[in-house]
Amino acid sequence: MKVYADAPGRRTRQLLVDLLLIAWLVMWAWIGLVVHDGTMALAAPGRQTDASASAMAGQLRDAGGRLDDVPLVGEEVATPFDRAADASDGLAAAGRSSVAAVEKLALVLGFAIALIPMLVVLAFYVPGRLRFVREATAGARFIDSVDDLDLFALRALSNQPMRVLAKVSDDPAGDWRRRDPDVVRRLAELELADVGLRPRRLPAA
Repeated sequence: MKVYADAPGRRTRQLLVDLLLIAWLVMWAWIGLVVHDGTMALAAPGRQTDASASAMAGQLRDAGGRLDDVPLVGEEVATPFDRAADASDGLAAAGRSSVAAVEKLALVLGFAIALIPMLVVLAFYVPGRLRFVREATAGARFIDSVDDLDLFALRALSNQPMRVLAKVSDDPAGDWRRRDPDVVRRLAELELADVGLRPRRLPAA
C-alpha cells in the first residue's frame, strides 16, 4: 500500500495535513471530555441530596423502630418517623433522578461537541486521502516496464486539462498514436505525478 507520494514536497504536505488532522481530532476529543466533566459537576447537588436524604431516612427509621418498642403508645409515636423516612426516601430518589439526568446530558453534550467537528473534517478529508492511496497503490504496480508508459500516457490524454497537454506537444493525441517516445514519456509523467509517483522512477524508453 502506498500512503504517501514520492515527490518530497507533496509527501511533506501530506504528512503535515495528516498530523494536523490527528491534532484536530485529539483537540476536540479533549474539549468533549472537558465539557463532559464540567457538566458532570452539576450532578454534585443531586448526589449530596441523595446521600443526605438516604442517611436521614435511615436515622428516622432507626428512631421509629426504637419508639415502636415502647408499650401501649409505641406504634402511634413511631408512625410519624416512618412517614418522615418515606419522605426522605422520596427526596433521595429525586436526587438520584437528577444525577441520572445530568449524566445523560453530560454524555450527549460531550459526544456532540467532540464528534460534530471531527466528522465534518473527516467527511471532507478522508475520501480524497483514500482515493490517493488507492490510485497511488494501483499506479505503483504499473511502472515496471516500458509498455506501461503507454497506459499512463493514454490516461493523461483523458484526464489532463487541454492547456497542460498543449505544453507537451502541438498534437499530443497524434504523437501518442505514432508512439513518439518523448511525448509518451512526458504524458505518462503528468499522470504519474497526479497519482503521487515520482517521474524519475519511470523505466527507460
